[in-house]
Amino acid sequence: MHIIHTIQELREWRKTAGKVAFVPTMGNLHEGHLALVRAAKQNADNVVVSIFVNRLQFGQGEDFEEYPRTLQEDANKLKNEGVAVVFAPTEKELYPNITQHYNVEPPHIQNELCGAFRPGHFRGVATVVTKLFNIVAPDVACFGKKDYQQLAVIKGFVNDLNFNVEIIPVDTGRGEGGLALSSRNQYLSAAERVEAPRLYRELSALAAALKAGSLAYADLENTAKQHLTAAGWDVDYIEIRRADTLEVAHAGEKHLVVVAAARLGTTRLIDNIEIDLS
Repeated sequence: MHIIHTIQELREWRKTAGKVAFVPTMGNLHEGHLALVRAAKQNADNVVVSIFVNRLQFGQGEDFEEYPRTLQEDANKLKNEGVAVVFAPTEKELYPNITQHYNVEPPHIQNELCGAFRPGHFRGVATVVTKLFNIVAPDVACFGKKDYQQLAVIKGFVNDLNFNVEIIPVDTGRGEGGLALSSRNQYLSAAERVEAPRLYRELSALAAALKAGSLAYADLENTAKQHLTAAGWDVDYIEIRRADTLEVAHAGEKHLVVVAAARLGTTRLIDNIEIDLS
């Protein structure tokens, strides 16, 4: 396995790499990331994993400085998974002008759901993923469904800007009690770790009600919010959306997703469940 730090070296390696699958990450890897790597391996000759903590997608007061940098531990895990290349550029390598003058600007969806609470986040995601696609030139790229809005943004700009990259969504990895695997789970206290699966339970109950035929979307959303709030959570949103576009869902639509974000203590957790009513 190669650990590459420069764009030039990565591009040289790419010339003879055959079919390449790409998994972009910010490091601090957990089992959910490794599931993406395994999916990538099934779809290409070689897998590239990037590790880069992207300042552009962190908002004011978020945990950019505190985000764990664990390159050696991450590299060991990726070597065991048979990854060909870890691309770990410095900030200066990826943003040589310090300021990124040209950005990829997603449409209105970037200001809804998580975007309403994290201004500029999805611009930062779309911009860095665009840069990485241009550097790595992958044939396929794997992204987790846990970050459902991020996945929608990436699929959107890949289609709209004619990127020749197949996007492969990968199901959310879950731990004990159904808690979605996330790098931020490490910030939970022992008591919060016990409480955290409640988010998944509430989404599951909402999904079950939809499958049973309920069309009272607002009531279902409010009930889930009330249950979480009563248990000490600070809920950003719980919403039923169209699974294909993330637009607001209307009664009678068949392919839905319930998406949520809520804070438990100081830790912001997100999750979602897809619902097929066809």
